[in-house]
Amino acid sequence: MSIQLISVSYQYAPLSIREKFSFSREEQAKIMERLVLTKEVEECILISTCNRTELYCYGNDQEEKREVFAVMQKLLLNAAGLTKEGKASSYLRFFQDQKASHHLFQVAAGLDSMVIGEDQILGQVKEAHEYGMELGTTGVYLNTLFRYAVTGAKKVKTETELSKTSVSTASLAIKKADQELLGLEGKKVLIIGASGKIGSIVLKNLQCVKGVSIYATVRRSSIGTHGLLFEQIPYEKRYEYLDEMDVIISATASPHYTITEQGFSNAITKRKKRVCIDLAVPMDIEKSVKDLDRVVYYNIDDFEKISRANNEKKQKEAEAAEFILDDYEAKFERWRIFKENDQVMQTITQFMMCENEKKDMKYAIKKLFYQVRDSADPKNLEAFFQCLNERNRQWED
Repeated sequence: MSIQLISVSYQYAPLSIREKFSFSREEQAKIMERLVLTKEVEECILISTCNRTELYCYGNDQEEKREVFAVMQKLLLNAAGLTKEGKASSYLRFFQDQKASHHLFQVAAGLDSMVIGEDQILGQVKEAHEYGMELGTTGVYLNTLFRYAVTGAKKVKTETELSKTSVSTASLAIKKADQELLGLEGKKVLIIGASGKIGSIVLKNLQCVKGVSIYATVRRSSIGTHGLLFEQIPYEKRYEYLDEMDVIISATASPHYTITEQGFSNAITKRKKRVCIDLAVPMDIEKSVKDLDRVVYYNIDDFEKISRANNEKKQKEAEAAEFILDDYEAKFERWRIFKENDQVMQTITQFMMCENEKKDMKYAIKKLFYQVRDSADPKNLEAFFQCLNERNRQWED
């Protein structure tokens, strides 16, 4: 068995690189479906969020690990429109086998997130797994790995204070706008993409801010915005509202800018300070708006330093989370080892049955123990008898 992972993460890839690896649902499907058609890959799942893109693959041939990575890398770079490996490939990180599975456990529990313990990533991992199953690109190995990772992350969520003390990127964005404008009371905020995952969190968090007027573009079919107080505006009329706004927050999945510098400049007549916050990957707001008079601009990477300071306060809860995850990682490793040795167990069972027919079961078991003694190195033999002793104690209890 061999599990391979290629990761493009906020930890080592800037936004300008990450946005190239931000794939639509259709693009994700193409990547996964093409991979499982190759001889090197049997199963795959792709996680694509604003802070990371991670491709998990399983292949049954231990000898072809390099070939698997090469195939994965080529497909990812091509899908990102980066035909030349060069500089872009330096932002890729490669993990295999136990390091790959360990990384997934960390990701699912929010321990590898920009904001440690944030809840959103668990849902994104589950969604990626479900999409892989829907496409038929997963199998017993990745299904089991992802199930253990999700179950472990859920236990972290319920048994530690990690997620309860977490500050989301959406919360940080609102806090930053509040600081820049010396308070949001009496201010007007426009959310572009309020029915999306991040936009809806921004919208909900703003409900608790006293005296703020909220305007938002939402999809007609949106459920997450029901019961919230805001004025809905048509997306195509967003520029008409800009002149009145103090804060503009954009968080869509659009491949194009929702706000351009030219469009912003043309829409503004009132001279006042404005805060533009871009929480999207790829970027929604053209970065050059920061050069306009009295405009303050932030994108998702700007919140990394703020997140880091908050994360330092959560180390105690993170240690408790690690303890829980260690248990679930061990469960997966035991399952993996057991699964990989299925043929060995069948062979030994057959051997025991044959020896039993020749003499008796007591003789067969004794012969097996001596064969283990003669073939195992001392370290493995010690581990073998430690397992048997533990089982004996459980039987005695």
